[in-house]
Amino acid sequence: MKTAIYPGSFDPVTNGHLDIITRASKMFDKLIVVVLINPFKSFAFTIPERCELLRRATAHLPNVEIASYNGLLADYFNTREDVDVIVKGLRATTDFESEFQQAHTNKDLNPKAETVFIPASQNTTFISSSMVKQVAMFGGDVSKYLPECIHEEIKQKLNSEFTAARKAAQKNDQ
Repeated sequence: MKTAIYPGSFDPVTNGHLDIITRASKMFDKLIVVVLINPFKSFAFTIPERCELLRRATAHLPNVEIASYNGLLADYFNTREDVDVIVKGLRATTDFESEFQQAHTNKDLNPKAETVFIPASQNTTFISSSMVKQVAMFGGDVSKYLPECIHEEIKQKLNSEFTAARKAAQKNDQ
């Protein structure tokens, strides 16, 4: 049985992520989507919220498991004896440079950590969680960028957080 892990912050999960998850789930017997903590990013959703959104978005994929981990990906690879490979999605050449460096670092930290790259589908190459958050916070339509089963919840949360932050900023400016 071949098992892969697909790591990311998924803040929030987008149709780009779901595209990679769906395609990888067809390539491997089991796919573990791992929500990792990135200390260099600020998050709109908690880890439990991101895991729940992922569970709902992938409910139709029976061989997909959702997990979270606070640490190095190379270390997580060691916590699961059944894991064979890391899957990473690539949107553009800028992704490649960063992901290539990460793949070598993971391999250096854990010699059994192999990485497989899956290029994003043409219609999802421009979608990023950061872009989705920005559009949603300003009240834009993000429905085509997010899984249908969760897009309204994500839009409402991001829009309300931005509204609250904007009101606080206006209050401080007075």
